[in-house]
Amino acid sequence: MIELSAPPEPRDLLRGRVAVVTAAAGTGIGFATARRLAREGASVMISDRHEVRLAAALESLRAEVTTPVVAMPCDVSDGDQIERLYDATEAQLGPIDVAFNNAGLGGRSALVDMTDEAWFHVLDVTLYSAFRCTRSLMRRMIPRRSGTIINIASVTAWRAEVEQSHYGAAKAAVAALTRCAAMEAAPFGIRINAVAPTITLHENLARAIGQDLVQWWGDRQAQGRVAETAEIAAVVAWLASDYASYLTGEVVSVSAQHP
Repeated sequence: MIELSAPPEPRDLLRGRVAVVTAAAGTGIGFATARRLAREGASVMISDRHEVRLAAALESLRAEVTTPVVAMPCDVSDGDQIERLYDATEAQLGPIDVAFNNAGLGGRSALVDMTDEAWFHVLDVTLYSAFRCTRSLMRRMIPRRSGTIINIASVTAWRAEVEQSHYGAAKAAVAALTRCAAMEAAPFGIRINAVAPTITLHENLARAIGQDLVQWWGDRQAQGRVAETAEIAAVVAWLASDYASYLTGEVVSVSAQHP
């Protein structure tokens, strides 16, 4: 096992900007990204469907960073709640410069056993939420002719995995949505990209897919381990920054898997 070095120190990449992390900002990649964006100087709105988890995340971030951090519960399967979240962000912090659409729902099921309800539930949370969020953000950013949107895809969008038909289909569609939306947004100075993490270690991972599968995936990675949430967050922060000013319509794979 190769040990992870400490995350890089912040460089004020997002000083003075307003960022919103939509969905699951109280844990995992969402929380790590909110933390990174705030440490890079952004004022951040965090959201999560779980209010207790969200409150704990807000308290933790406010104890660490000096930039403004606010929070609001949001269920991304409800378009009205998404609109209220973005309205609140703009009212409390200002126009949205950076948005990380982090919603996703997985699970394991053989296709022959999968119900329609299970299929549509994964697509609703994983794909349709990205559509709702991206549409709302574009409507807000186009008149200002600025902004950057980062969706969360997955390497499962192009890697074949058993019992992941619903999740893989949803993430492949998120990648396609990102590319097509980026072409529409580019004339208005708006960049839209996505990150596609490999398996990433967070507090609920083993419970979701089983410790044996976590170990199996970790062993297959070129670095001999699963990714850390901070490593995904660093890529999101880079995509949001001026260092990626010419990058749009791309799905950046954050992965180190053996061929």
